[in-house]
Amino acid sequence: MKFTSFRARFIVLSIIVCISGFSQGMLLPLISFIFESRGLSATLSGFHTAGLYLGVFVSSFFIEAPLRKYGYQKLVIFGGVVVAVSLFLFPILDSIMFWFILRIIIGIADNVLHMSTQTWLTSTTPQHKIGKVIAVYGLFFSLGFMIGPKVADLVVFGTHVPFVLSSVVTMMAWPLIFTLKGASEAKPASNNVPITFLSTLTNFKTVIVFGWAALMFPMLYGFYESSLNSNFPVFALRNGFEISQITWILPMFNLGAILFQLPIGSLGDRMGRGRLLTWLVSIGSVGFLLMELNKESFVMLTVLFALTGVVCGSMYSLGLGYLTDVIPKTHIAAGNLLISMIFSIGSIIGPVLGGTLIGVSGGTLYFSFFTAVMILVLIGNIIFQHQLKNRMNS
Repeated sequence: MKFTSFRARFIVLSIIVCISGFSQGMLLPLISFIFESRGLSATLSGFHTAGLYLGVFVSSFFIEAPLRKYGYQKLVIFGGVVVAVSLFLFPILDSIMFWFILRIIIGIADNVLHMSTQTWLTSTTPQHKIGKVIAVYGLFFSLGFMIGPKVADLVVFGTHVPFVLSSVVTMMAWPLIFTLKGASEAKPASNNVPITFLSTLTNFKTVIVFGWAALMFPMLYGFYESSLNSNFPVFALRNGFEISQITWILPMFNLGAILFQLPIGSLGDRMGRGRLLTWLVSIGSVGFLLMELNKESFVMLTVLFALTGVVCGSMYSLGLGYLTDVIPKTHIAAGNLLISMIFSIGSIIGPVLGGTLIGVSGGTLYFSFFTAVMILVLIGNIIFQHQLKNRMNS
């Protein structure tokens, strides 16, 4: 049976991206647990985490051309198969170097899958519904990311168990793309310009000129998402927490995001995403500062992870919607790719800085550097809002 409605397409794409979030949410803390049990340094663990997002970053330069040429369906199939096979290979190729290579491969494949579903959705959604639709799409990703750490907890039954389970679930998800009628022909809107590496860079330049501030929020989201899921397990283990406690604390961030993603997305449609993000970043910076002050309390960290997730968990989807508000429609595909790149940059920097800070401070400092980064983003957005107002008036 083939489905033709926008709702059906939206549901299928959201389920696929949920499984993508699930595999990432499982992989990050799982490898951190394994590395910590083997006595590897927090800095090395942080650098190793960067492999996933290195793959995301590098692949973003080259996705636009095959996306326009082959369409969404073929790239979703490619991404889903490669992710599933790579996850299955982790327990077979058990070495630091092979795992780093597999992380890069998963980063590439996950980005191909994620950009295909995301661009398909954002380019076919009416502008007045974009905030709500992207919020629900982000909610599904957060749901998968929330479940992932609990699956990582299954490592106590054997290193291979969570890897194999995640591989099987991924193989069950991507074939849903075949239930959508016309999926094989669906492609991004063309601007009648030949797609080359140079034209992609030119499109990136236009996106940056018109929407540089919107790009900061996906970068910020990548910064704390990857760091929390890879560095926090190391930080928590060194401060006396058990694995079972950590796998309860981590999902609370995504739970907070899930509970309020839709109302926050709808609020962005009404009051303006730029203005809303200013408030959310301000509140989030205070939340991370409170985590630093309560870093030894399981109860307080659980509560603060949930509350911070409420205000920070929508920043990727809000940033994506914010970008579509301020860039030309023909540049949405390039904008999605650039968001993926900037997200991966934040995701690479976050674990490296987080792991280094944990190592240098002897495990006594971690959360406060999120506050410092968020204050810089806040200042940047205020400047951009002023520039945007002047541009509209002129």
